Parts: sequence; C-alpha cells; structure tokens
Amino acid sequence: MSFDARDVGRDVRELATLLGEVLERQTSTDAFDAVEEVRRASIDYRRGDAPDREPVRERLAGLDPETKRTVARAYAAYFELVNVAEERERVRAVRRGRDEGDLGDGLDRTAEALADVDAETTRQVLEDVRVVPTFTAHPTEARRKTVKAKLRRVAEVLRDLDERRLTDAELDGLERDLESEVETLWSTRQVRPRRPTPTDEARDVRWYLENTLFDVAAEAEAALAERVTEAHPELDADDASSTLDFRSWAGSDRDGNPFVTPEVTTETLDAQREAVLDRYLDALADVNGALSHEGDRLTHTAAFRERVAADREAVPGVAEEADERYPAEPYRRAVTVIRARVERVDDLRPGGYDDPEALAESLRALADDLRANGHHTTAEERVDPLVRRVETFGFSLAALDLRDHRENHTETVGDVLAREGLDYRDMDEAERVETLTESVVGESVGSLATDGDDLSETGERVCERFRALAEWHREYGEEAIDAYCISMTEEPSHVLEVLYLADLAGVVDLPDHCGLDVVPLLETASALANARDILGTLVNNDAYGAALSARGDVQEVMLGYSDSNKENGPLAAAWDLHRNARRLAEVADELGVELRLFHGRGGSISRGGGPMNEAMLALPPETATGEIKFTEQGEAIAEKFANPRVAERELEQMLDAQVRARLRALQGDVPDVKPEWEAAMDAAGEGARAAYQDLLETEGFVEFFETATPITVIEDLNMGSRPASRSGERTVEDLRAIPWVFSWTQSRAILPGWFSTASGIDAYLDDGGDLDTLREMYDEWPFFRTTVDHVALSLARTELEIAAEYADLAPDHLREEFFPRIEAEYGRAVELVRAITGREELVRREWFGESLERRNPYVDPLNLLQVDLLSRTHLTDAEERALRLTVKGIAAGMKNTG
Repeated sequence: MSFDARDVGRDVRELATLLGEVLERQTSTDAFDAVEEVRRASIDYRRGDAPDREPVRERLAGLDPETKRTVARAYAAYFELVNVAEERERVRAVRRGRDEGDLGDGLDRTAEALADVDAETTRQVLEDVRVVPTFTAHPTEARRKTVKAKLRRVAEVLRDLDERRLTDAELDGLERDLESEVETLWSTRQVRPRRPTPTDEARDVRWYLENTLFDVAAEAEAALAERVTEAHPELDADDASSTLDFRSWAGSDRDGNPFVTPEVTTETLDAQREAVLDRYLDALADVNGALSHEGDRLTHTAAFRERVAADREAVPGVAEEADERYPAEPYRRAVTVIRARVERVDDLRPGGYDDPEALAESLRALADDLRANGHHTTAEERVDPLVRRVETFGFSLAALDLRDHRENHTETVGDVLAREGLDYRDMDEAERVETLTESVVGESVGSLATDGDDLSETGERVCERFRALAEWHREYGEEAIDAYCISMTEEPSHVLEVLYLADLAGVVDLPDHCGLDVVPLLETASALANARDILGTLVNNDAYGAALSARGDVQEVMLGYSDSNKENGPLAAAWDLHRNARRLAEVADELGVELRLFHGRGGSISRGGGPMNEAMLALPPETATGEIKFTEQGEAIAEKFANPRVAERELEQMLDAQVRARLRALQGDVPDVKPEWEAAMDAAGEGARAAYQDLLETEGFVEFFETATPITVIEDLNMGSRPASRSGERTVEDLRAIPWVFSWTQSRAILPGWFSTASGIDAYLDDGGDLDTLREMYDEWPFFRTTVDHVALSLARTELEIAAEYADLAPDHLREEFFPRIEAEYGRAVELVRAITGREELVRREWFGESLERRNPYVDPLNLLQVDLLSRTHLTDAEERALRLTVKGIAAGMKNTG
C-alpha cells in the first residue's frame, strides 16, 4: 500500500523549478542563463557527452563578480532544497517499512532478540541499557538559524503535499506557500554576518531538545516498552523506561573557547530549565483537560491518596482553589496541584518539587490509579508519556558536561599550591599524585579565592568555574551538571587535579559524597597506549577510589576519535580505539569498576561518524556494559534530529543496537575474533600509521595543504564561537580536527577518510598475509566490516578529478611531490576494498548512488568556481562573498563539513 502522493524525483524537480523561476525574477536573464549554461555543461561532462570540464571552467572564469556570487548562491540554495527533499524520502521509506514490517533494523529486531531469551534476562538487559547522545557546539554547522527555519517550513509543506488528501483550493494554497518559502529563502542572507556566540550555540541545541526530542524520545521508549511486553507479557512496560538520556556541551565546553564563561553556563542552565518546565506545564494542561472523570465512579488506590495528600500539603492554597473549581473531579484537582508545584520549581514561592523524581512519583500514582479504575488507555496515552519525559529530561532538559584542557588545570593547581609554599610544577608525576591525594583525603591544602594578584589569568578563570560549579549544584541540582571532561589527558595527575579543585569548591566531600564524574579524554596515541596504567593508578588511589565508590563505582572514559584520526590516519586510529576500548574494559573488570565509554565521534566518517547503530554493534563486546555515551555534532544534529520522524527512527535504531549488544554480551554470543585477525590488524594498523605520518611529516606538506584546500577561507568563516586552531601556529598538529576534515571535504579529496588504508593493508599482505583472511574478517568480524565500509563510503564520495583542480593551486614542486602519492593511494584503496568486499561498487546502497548522481553535477561547478576564486590574488567584495558561498554550497552538497 502506498501512503505517499509524491517521490523524491518530483520534489527535487518542483523545488528546482521554483528556484529557477525566483532566480530569473529577482536577478537578471543573464544571471539565470549563466546558472543554466553551467548546469547543462556540467551534466554533459558527467553523462559523457563532453570530453572535459573546460566549458564549465571557461564560463565561470568569464563571469563578472556579481554574477559569480549569484551562481554560487543559486547552487547553494539548490542543495539546501535537495537535502529537504531527500529527508522527505527517508520519511517515506520509514513509513513504508513500518507498514510492511520490514525496516531491516530497529525495534522489530529488538523484539525478535528478546523473544528468544527468558523474561529475567530481558529485565536485566533493560535495567542495564542507557543510551546517552551528547550534543556539542563544535563549529561544523554552516547554516544560519534563519535559513534552517525556512527549510523546516519547506519540509512541512512537502509533508502536507505528500500525506494529506487535499481539495484543489488547499493544494493551491500549499503550492503558493512553497513558492513563497523558496522566494524568501533566495532573499535571505546565507552566510552569517558574525560568529555565533556560545549562547547562540546553546540555543540552537536547545531547539532540537525542546521541539523534537522532548516528544519523540518518549515515543521511542514507548515503542520499546510495547515490544518488550509483546515478547514477555509478564513484564511491566515500565521496565523499559528511562533507556534514553540527553546531555550537552553547548554553553559549558570551555576547551579552546575563551567565550564560554560561568555566566554563559548559568544562562544555559536557566534557559534549559525554563524550557523543560514550560513543556511540562503545557503537557499537564492537556492532561487536565482530558481527565474529567466523575469522582463517584472512582475508587482510589492508597498510593494515589498518599501522593495527593503530599502534593496538597506543599501548596495548600492552590489545593483549596482546586477543590472549589473541581468539586466532583478528583483527577483534575490532583493535576491542578501537580501543575502548581511544577510552576514553583524555578520560583521564589514555596512548594515546588525538590527533584524530578518527586514529580514522576505523583504522575505514576495518577497513572496507576487510572488503571486501577479501568482507564488503561487513558493512562497509556495521557500520563505515561509525561512520566517518561520527566524520567528522561528531568528539570534540566539535558545535563551539561564541563570540559577544559588539562594544561589549564595543571597551571591552576600550580598557582593555588604556590600560595601554600608548594612547587607543584617541579614535582614529578608520583609527587603530584601524592600531594593531590593527601589534600583530598586529609586536610585540604589551598583555596579557590581569587582576590589577590597571585593567580594567573588561567588560574583565576578555572577557580571561578569551580566556585560556580558549587553554586550550580545548589541552584539546579547535581544532576544538571555533574560531569567534567579533561581534554588531552596523559597522566593520572590530570584527573586528580580536577578532583582536587572540586574538593576545594565543596563539590566533593569524601568518603561520603562526590558530586562529579571526572572523565579523562584519551585522544592521543600515547594516552591510549597508557590507558591501562592511568586507570589502574586512579582506581587504586585512596582519593580517587573513594570518589569512584561514592559515584557507584562507575568510571566514564572518553575516547577521542577526531584527534586520533588526524594524528594516525583512519585505519590505525580505528584499530587503536577498538583495541584500547577493549583493554579499558578488561582493566575495569579486573579493578572491580564498571566502565562507561564516552565516544567522542564527529559528524564525518573520518571523525568517527556514520550510523551510530552500526558503530554500537561493532564495538568490542567487552565494552557492552549497557550504558553508552557519544557525541552528536554540528550539521549531524540537524540531519538526525530536525525532522520528528527521522529523529524517532534514529533513536529506535540506537536503542535496538544497544539492547542487542548488551544481550549478546550477557549471553556470551559474540564473534570469535581469531588471533590471526588481530595480527592482521596490528600489521595493517602500523603500516597505515607509518604511511600517514610520513605524508604529514614530509617537508612542504603544510604548505601544500594550505594551498590545495580552502583552509584559509574556512578559518575566517563565522561558523562557530570556537577558534579553528589551538594557538594560531601553522602546523597540522595545531589545527583542530574539524577544519582539517572540512578542508579536505571541500576539495573533494576527503583524504582523512581513507588515506593510508591501502598502505596499511599492503604492509600486512607484504608480511605474508592473504586476501582470503581479509575477506573472512569482513564477513565475520563486525569491527572490520564497519571499518572497511566506512573507508569505502569515503572513497565513493571522493572525486580526484576535482581534487586535482585544487592541487593545481599549489606550487608545482609541491603538487608533484604530494598529489601523485594521493592518487596512487586512492587507486590502490579502491582496488583493495573491491577485492575484500567482493563487490564492484564501493557502496551497495541504491539510495546512495542515486544521491551522488543527483548531486555531483551541481557540486562540480561550485568546486570549479571556488578554485577560480582561490587562484586570484585580489578579490572584490562580491567575489569574497561568492567564495564564502561556495564553501557553504559545497558543504550542503556534500552533506558534510567536519
């Protein structure tokens, strides 16, 4: 059965036609003709009807500056609309799959897996599983908020045209609405006139949480509960609740961003609390309207009467008013009092709920009382979803993680202890650990006071943050901001420094209380190699061991995908992360603590991106403890969570993958990883690392990178509040991973996603390995299959003919030094991927090929225009704006930045 009136081809054609009509009306015939001529010439080359791209190149080079800007703007707008159309097609696929029971993965597969095990195992899995997406504010979102809002409206009109039965008048109205949105989109500034502030970024993240995830998370959890009760009717559906949690770094991530101050964090906490409470109040108003049950027909449970009495006692004046207003409607009286207590959570008036669990208890008592009186459907449809939302979002909407670079903590501790006559900077690691431990478990040494001139600027800033942390806990509750991530952790002392500062702030009071998870971020090869020693030292430390005990003996460790990839290349980084995750799980088990891995994944494949459900199932089974935390970044947030139906599907896939991963771990049903497979990865990883580092360390590579990619343009874009580099030095090491990947993506080389993979595999083959073993690994080992598939995806999206245009911008000797190496590695990688997978096409996904075919003829002109503009020594203002528009347009066309 077909639900849909349209398809992606029709959507793209009609949107492109509307855009063309707007372009012709609002610019000039010459500009419209230029766009069309470039488009046709590009399509001719892609179809094989033209021998080269010279007609495209010549036409673009001959345009006046203002027309270049118009061409760049036209193609950028086209891709924004194509992305909306493809999102709509994904919704169609999900709807069809749900109707046919054939989505391939998701909660139907979860139900099948749980049906094969007993109820007690199912209960254990559901108690263990918790999926924690963590939203970050990394500068990878190229679109303005205004543009995104207009595209959301385009998506809504397409949905109505697709799903609703319309009269002729209604159809005409929607089509005119669509034309209006495209018209105003064309007239809207595409590139930000200023950098977003951290508050802007926090507001952007909050939009997705408040407007999409608040609703669909409860729907996904309800769907899981339904599958559970289908598989095991004897289990209560509530056993499947609270499997999702959301966290954020937006407004609290201080690493490399001097603009994230305690004031920004306070503003973020305030705004998030206000947003979630407003949603609860709206939901309670709806519940109140629905529960018009007459009291004479009800027999209340003792639990309900007890909760009602407690709520009434908290706000007696409101209770009296409710009695007068609803004398015969006990549920409405109860909900009125609950709503009044929610209003007072963030209010000076007394009577507000102290914590979200108290609100959840009142709502559960209400739902149970409805069921006891035979109103099961009303409880399930009206109250249960709100209970789930309270369990998931609490009073904070999303808990915040603090983060800063370990050097800042070391400097601050040095300043604080220097005031006590201790030279922390000259201590070795063992002395530092001993000093910090004695202060935490004994009499505290030092103070966070900043009223003198004996602290550095960094020390004052860090001390201010820890003092603010204590205030945040008092004002918003510990659960609102209870994790502190330490970038570039290399030693145990880097973790103890944060514990020491938290102790001085009063956030830690051992052995009874620790209000903070201290989370080391391991992102360099040396840190990953020393992970066992770091964790072992900490767990056995008197101070840190007590802190762990106070936190339930759960140690969170973050693995950094981005910098690991930039340092070692994709294959070596993937193997390092997989191997060290397993080692961490093993040492945590030996030490008697539970490991919670926090995967610092980026949006792109080369920064750990890709489908999260596939990544979960490819992780070492030893790490499947149930809880998993991972970052969602930049444009990936909009792609996954802007559309409610897409967001629900994403969450269901994540839940399915984590439930099945935990179930496999409990049952011991995991792939048998053969020693020869690990030996193959050891050889391939080291070979790949050597080839990758050899490229980066070759003299002249940094200059080649700067001239053969638009990195200098990207650094100046108003994309994020955080600087693009750590110190402004012109080295690859200093450059942040995001602009590194962004630059190679713009040039269509996508080098971070595949370079050195072929060299690594050849190193294994040259050392006596064989392709049959690699084919066996691909067929039977999820880690290796996912790794190869990610490389294949990056290779498929690479266009070396376009990358060669950028390479021609580099000095001749550098082009001849580096680009042939890149070409040779690419060709060999394609050959090896085909040999290992046994397929001719790099990616076996029909929609992927169709999307590339739809996009490539339109991305190519933007690349050639960008190359033309980069080649010029002096640009007019119109050309500068055109250049920035090409970056935005290519990002939209590639559906990826960094």
